[in-house]
Amino acid sequence: MIAVTTTAATQMKKLLTKQEGVQGLRLGIKAGGCSGFEYLFEWEAAPGADDLVFEGPDGVKVWVDPRSHRLLNGTTLDYDTSLVSRGFVFQNPNAKQTCGCGTSFSTT
Repeated sequence: MIAVTTTAATQMKKLLTKQEGVQGLRLGIKAGGCSGFEYLFEWEAAPGADDLVFEGPDGVKVWVDPRSHRLLNGTTLDYDTSLVSRGFVFQNPNAKQTCGCGTSFSTT
């Protein structure tokens, strides 16, 4: 399960309207970053055949490949609106350590 906060959904809707042919957001992970795994965040036209599809507030769609879902299951996608940092934030219960940049994590 991937959850999307109302704040993140509002921002996603704004960004989706600016991109032609894009229907949703792909979340994933890959090996790398300073902590071991790095988040992937890409706007795409459609999910892949094997993707898990999650719907958030206002009908925003997020898709995740099954391999990434193992480490993203239970994650909440939020959007930080503070003056210091502005952007999407992952609240991942599987991440045991995170990098200062917030885009890299480890599970041990």
